Amino acid sequence: MIETIASVDLPVDERLMIQKNRIEPIKKTGKEKRISLVTGTHGDELEGQFVCYEVNRIIRENMECLKGIVDIYPAMNPLGIDSITRGIPMVDLDMNRIFPGTAEGNFTEYIASRIIDDIIGSDMCVDIHASNIYLREMPQVRISDDTADKLVPYAKMINVDFVWVHASATVLESTLAHSLNMMGVPTLVVEMGVGMRITKEYCYQLVDGIFNLMHEMEIWDGSVNPVREPIVSQDGEVGYVNADASGIFVPRVSIWQSVEKGEHIGDILNPLTGLVEHRLVSPMAGTVFTLREYPIVYHGSLISRVLGGVAIC
Repeated sequence: MIETIASVDLPVDERLMIQKNRIEPIKKTGKEKRISLVTGTHGDELEGQFVCYEVNRIIRENMECLKGIVDIYPAMNPLGIDSITRGIPMVDLDMNRIFPGTAEGNFTEYIASRIIDDIIGSDMCVDIHASNIYLREMPQVRISDDTADKLVPYAKMINVDFVWVHASATVLESTLAHSLNMMGVPTLVVEMGVGMRITKEYCYQLVDGIFNLMHEMEIWDGSVNPVREPIVSQDGEVGYVNADASGIFVPRVSIWQSVEKGEHIGDILNPLTGLVEHRLVSPMAGTVFTLREYPIVYHGSLISRVLGGVAIC
C-alpha cells in the first residue's frame, strides 16, 4: 500500500511528497516485526533505487513467504533525485544533516521530523547510500563504535564485504541513522557503488543480504541465498591515499585488489606537460576498498582507502 508520509506546498502550484510502500503479510497476527528500507536521501545516489525495486518484486512474487511488515522508502529526497542533485536543490541543503527535524521548523525540518516519526517503531532500519560521483565503494556497513555491540551482529547478516566501525567522534549526530539509533531503532548504514550509477552486482548482493536479515528476524520464511562473512575493521586499520597535485588520475589497481605497502596504485598526470605530477603508492599492505572513479583531481582529493592487513584471495 502506497502511503504519503509528508507533503508540503511548493512554488507554482506544486507539492513535495515523501511516500513509502508498506507491504504486509497476507495473514496478520498483530505481532509482526517491521523492517524499514530507506534510500534516496542524497539525490545523486541511485544504487538504492534498484534495491527497492528488487525487494518489491521478490516479495510481490512470493507473498506467501512474508511474515512481517516491510516499509520501503525509495526517495527521501525526490527533488534531489529529479534534478540529479545531492542535496535539496532549492535550499542547497544536505538532507542527511537535518535529522531528527522538528514539526515547527521550515519545510526541510518538518519533512525530517515526519520521516523519523514514521520509521519509529521499526524493529530494524537499513539506510542505503551510494558513494558520490568521485569514488567507488565496495559494499560495506558503517557503524559508530558506541553502537557496535548492538549492530555488528546484524551487519554480519546483510551480505556486505566488510563492516567499518568508526570512532563515535566522527559520526554526525544530525544523520538519520544516528537519530534512529539513539531513539531505539537499530539502523545499519550501507555504502556501496558510485554516484549517479547503478552497479547491479552490488545491488543483487545487498538484496540477498536484506532477505537473509529478514529471514533471521522472522519477517521472511522463503529461501535465502548464502551470505558472505564480512571483515570487521576499526579506524586504525584503514589507510588513506590523497593527491599531492592536481591533474588526471589514472589507476594502476582495481577496487578490492590486494596491495603491498609502497605498491604503485596510480598516477596523477599533467596533460599539458606530459609529466607525471604524483606517483601514488599504498600506505600499507591490505586491500583497496575505495577507489577514485572520477579522474579530475586536485591537491588533497581522496584517491583511495586501503583496508590494512587484509588480503583477498
